[in-house]
Amino acid sequence: MAVIFVFLMGIGNFAMHKAVLESGHPLLGRMPWFVHMLGGRITLVTEFLVLLAAMLLVGNGWPAIVWAYLGYTALNIASAWLILTGRV
Repeated sequence: MAVIFVFLMGIGNFAMHKAVLESGHPLLGRMPWFVHMLGGRITLVTEFLVLLAAMLLVGNGWPAIVWAYLGYTALNIASAWLILTGRV
């Protein structure tokens, strides 16, 4: 059950990440050069690796990782909201 919960949060994180990448916000232009490689997709790979690590840890008996990933997701929600609403 915990793995499914982490997976669902991961789907939300990917959706928010993609929305921020497509927003064209000026902050994206200030990112280092290596972030712009492959059109920003390298950050999506990093997002996938974080999700994979969380799911593997939860699946192998580390249930507290769910809380850590929930905190990570909450920070993603807050930052995506700030960027997409133009408050930053």
